[in-house]
Amino acid sequence: MQLLYPEIKPYARHELAVQSPHVLYADESGQAEGLPVVFIHGGPGAGCDSLSRRFFDPSIYRIITFDQRGSGRSTPHASLENNTTADLIDDLEALREHLGIEQWVLFGGSWGSTLALAYAQAHPQRVLGMILRGVFLCRDQDIHWFYQEGASHVFPDYWEDYVSLIPEAERDDMVAAYYRRLTGDDEICRMHAAKAWSVWEGRCATLRPSSQVVERFSEARRAYAIARIECHYFINQAFLEPDQLLANMGRIAHIPGIIVHGRYDMVCPLDNAYAVHQRWPGSELQIIRDAGHAASEPSIADALVRATQSMAQRLLNLTPQAE
Repeated sequence: MQLLYPEIKPYARHELAVQSPHVLYADESGQAEGLPVVFIHGGPGAGCDSLSRRFFDPSIYRIITFDQRGSGRSTPHASLENNTTADLIDDLEALREHLGIEQWVLFGGSWGSTLALAYAQAHPQRVLGMILRGVFLCRDQDIHWFYQEGASHVFPDYWEDYVSLIPEAERDDMVAAYYRRLTGDDEICRMHAAKAWSVWEGRCATLRPSSQVVERFSEARRAYAIARIECHYFINQAFLEPDQLLANMGRIAHIPGIIVHGRYDMVCPLDNAYAVHQRWPGSELQIIRDAGHAASEPSIADALVRATQSMAQRLLNLTPQAE
């Protein structure tokens, strides 16, 4: 099994002012003249951390991580103003131009896969290859599965905690009910709602229970950004047209891609990845038999490291590494 690469520190940090009021945080690590790869984090709202850099060989890749609008170290924190999918696509282009990159590899998981697909379909000429994990198409059925009915049948005990914050009269539309609380004037109510929303996701993200994943999702500042920004996107159908991503797969048919998806992913079920793979001739689908959704699960992490190695070999004509 492949291990994650050791932790590394960035060699460059950037603050990029985009549409007001947003200033994006970004950093670069690895090989300054290497194969450019951009890590597109999930959520939306989750932000990047030191783990984000560890899927890539730092002697080969120029590793770019950045926090999307309202996320992580970008400011203002948890802001919903001027925060749409189109805005995030524009931000990726602004970042690419700021860094002087002609083409790059996209690496995105969960919501990061959504944004990677949307960006690639808008700017296919800028994409060398794609590595996607836990594909999320953001269709109405996908949002309904996790936030209304579906995953609730697999995790009824966790679901009970998630719905307990919402009066029974409002439970026919949980996203709308949470949105009212996450955008209301009562700060204490907003924080309680943010934790309940985010912990529900963290509890369901792994095949085997992981206290570390749940703790990460329940950390107050991260939970607030995740809950507010996710709910903002999901109540607006992720600012996408119905089936937009599947309808536009022809635009990226020529781009090489590797899709890694856990068999028992309860956050973004496997049918998301399967539908993308069927419409993407250039893709390889790896179904991980003993995993759920999280990138930190050992078999998912192993597959992702192998995928970055394979992509580099393909794009740079490198000799495969020995096991």
